[in-house]
Amino acid sequence: MFAGLNKTRSLIVCGVASLVAPIVGAETITIGIGHQSTVTNTVPGGIILEKLKLLEKHLPKDGKYSDADYKIVYKDYTSGPPITNQMIAGKLSFGVMGDYPLIVNGAKFEELGKTESRFIAVTGYNLKGTGNGIVVPMNSDVYSLDQLKGKTISTPVGSAAWGMTLKVLRDHDMLDGVELKNQAPPVGVSNIAQGKIDAHSDFCPWSEVMEFRGTGRKIYDGSEADIPTFHGTVVRTAFAEKYPEIVQAYLNATLEAQDWINADPVMAATKVGEWTGIEKEVLYLYFSKGGISTFEASIKPEWVAALKYDHDLLMKEKDVPPLTFEKWIDSTYVKAAYEARGVSYDKQLTTMVTPVVDDKNLAPAEIWLDKSGIKSYDSVAEMTADYKKLSETGEKINAAYVYDKATGLKLFSHVAFYVEHPSGELVSYMKKGEAEKAKGKGALISWSEVVKTEKVAMAE
Repeated sequence: MFAGLNKTRSLIVCGVASLVAPIVGAETITIGIGHQSTVTNTVPGGIILEKLKLLEKHLPKDGKYSDADYKIVYKDYTSGPPITNQMIAGKLSFGVMGDYPLIVNGAKFEELGKTESRFIAVTGYNLKGTGNGIVVPMNSDVYSLDQLKGKTISTPVGSAAWGMTLKVLRDHDMLDGVELKNQAPPVGVSNIAQGKIDAHSDFCPWSEVMEFRGTGRKIYDGSEADIPTFHGTVVRTAFAEKYPEIVQAYLNATLEAQDWINADPVMAATKVGEWTGIEKEVLYLYFSKGGISTFEASIKPEWVAALKYDHDLLMKEKDVPPLTFEKWIDSTYVKAAYEARGVSYDKQLTTMVTPVVDDKNLAPAEIWLDKSGIKSYDSVAEMTADYKKLSETGEKINAAYVYDKATGLKLFSHVAFYVEHPSGELVSYMKKGEAEKAKGKGALISWSEVVKTEKVAMAE
């Protein structure tokens, strides 16, 4: 357990919050939550709580809170840095953001010295880093990262995708060979669609949004950076020390929101799509079993290691202030939330979804039919054959999904590259280069060629 736990917080973890002295008279407690409704990994900490009123369900109503009047304020942003600014200004109590913004949040608070923040839980993760990605316009002649030398990449500066881009460019000795331009996700997505920018780097789910809309093509996936990506929640320390029971309620509500997604991904994707404007087909790619995101809240050793690595990078490249991780990371509340459910937190820390391992036993392909729902197949070839038949019946197909042979990651069938073997077997790949290396005596073909009756080998 991390240091710095005050006496009041210890009381709640032990389940004796009722022993805390009651508030004298009625009090209006404002709970400000800064979140990002269009960022897939953050939705259990924001938009789902708001729409399903889960926080209200868990807020304490007895003891010192028996006369409390709660005022819950949700503020929606497109990236993490503005949330940190509002937290520093005292206008927000909680903030939900990506890994790099989380670090900057903690470091900036610590630098100020007057108040601090605490990292209390994860809202969603991908072990391999998928969710972040670099996309080019559909008609671009760029197919690999090195082809971006001398070009411009836009990205939301301060975001998880920005941090990934810094790492990738440094690893490829390209930091001085590429111009980085600050653009919010909606602006970058629009500029990609209009061909106004060479490339755009963004966080979940914007790469897949552009792929689904047919406006952009991913040339670099975050998994290639080989470092986890995740989003999580920070809280102002002063708020947590004054209202530890409310922080506990927030964590309990977050876990319920994660359960809600996992219980019915199709329903969750549909509802969150209605609330946010992000296409449900993209959200299902993240929410579904074997999808891009895993919604689980524990602060695993792997996340701590990644945060420390990221912080070192930010200190070197962007002069981000020091951060005392042992004090900043506080697993008290998330541990209490799991153990209240009868789940060992120590065991939870060892539970990790690894796509290449965990996805191999899933159905290798799916079609989402608008009326009939999800249909699973035992092979990619079986799915593509049925896709052609279904297309002829006129039934609306929302999307089709396959897995990347190299990484086990789920992706849209129409953006994959395929190797057709003489036996008729079809194997799907995220990257053209991986398909080329693995084709052997097979033929490299595109999705449009796969679903035609006559298949034509893709140009080498």
